[in-house]
Amino acid sequence: MSGAGGITTLADHKRRRIDELTARTSEGGGVSLIRDAGRRLLRNPTAIVGAAIILLFLIIAIFAPLVAPHDPVQRFPELTRDLTVDSVPGASAGHPLGSDPLGRDFASRMIYGARQTLFVGVLATLIGLLFGVLLGAIAGAAGGWVDVLIMRVTDVMLALPSLLLAITLVALARESTQWTVIIAVAVVNVPIFARLLRGSMLAQRESDHVLAARALGVRRRDIVLRHMLPNSLTAVIVQATLTFAVAILDAAALSFLGLGDPDINRAEWGLMLGVDGVRYLEVRPELAYFPALAIILVALGFTLLGESMREALDPKNRR
Repeated sequence: MSGAGGITTLADHKRRRIDELTARTSEGGGVSLIRDAGRRLLRNPTAIVGAAIILLFLIIAIFAPLVAPHDPVQRFPELTRDLTVDSVPGASAGHPLGSDPLGRDFASRMIYGARQTLFVGVLATLIGLLFGVLLGAIAGAAGGWVDVLIMRVTDVMLALPSLLLAITLVALARESTQWTVIIAVAVVNVPIFARLLRGSMLAQRESDHVLAARALGVRRRDIVLRHMLPNSLTAVIVQATLTFAVAILDAAALSFLGLGDPDINRAEWGLMLGVDGVRYLEVRPELAYFPALAIILVALGFTLLGESMREALDPKNRR
């Protein structure tokens, strides 16, 4: 009995010691990786530029009805009367970027295009992130044949070019809509997040805090949800920031190829580039230049911020 009591006392002492170390850390005894990364991001010009670009387009997208000078679907008589097969009106009073091929204000359609383009890219990334994290967590926690099965499926999907896979998925749908584009781009991103999270969780299995939790008899479910998964999400969040750029480019490419939403009244940069920009490239090259430039800038903003976050969260860069 005395031996059992000694073991119990030792276990209680270990638990109290761990609680004391945790309390000291939470009281600011050290600088956490996230806090240190935030400080470095605020001092990184690349991150600031990327965040500024993203913030600018987010503001434009959110406040599009207030920023846009006109309704994006309204046709103006002063623009339509000058439309011909070989001529599209340029800049004029009240229409700073001129007309599109249907007599609508091109500047207003560019502004509303930010809303549609960001909506598709962000939603596709979030859906891919959700299912990717779910599959990656199952594979990393379960192991065995479950891990093998999930990883072999992701390997097959990753072996195909992302845009080609997205085109195939959209082509399999009965009709092309905005949601088919979102789902196709989301499915393409699922294996990326799943494999990344699974690898991070495997690395967490042998970490000190996980081994300590096992030694203390913590249940496997609690170890996965409280220790392994939270500490594995950092790399996935950084990858999600980079995936925003790829998702926007893939969605724009599908619209450019005519596989996006067929609604001609919907202002979306990829659709504007593919339908109007290419057709009237020699007549009004601005119809292609402005949507293409907007897509490049948004993708650049997410890429700059994502790369900066990756560098800031790398423990090797801590000083």
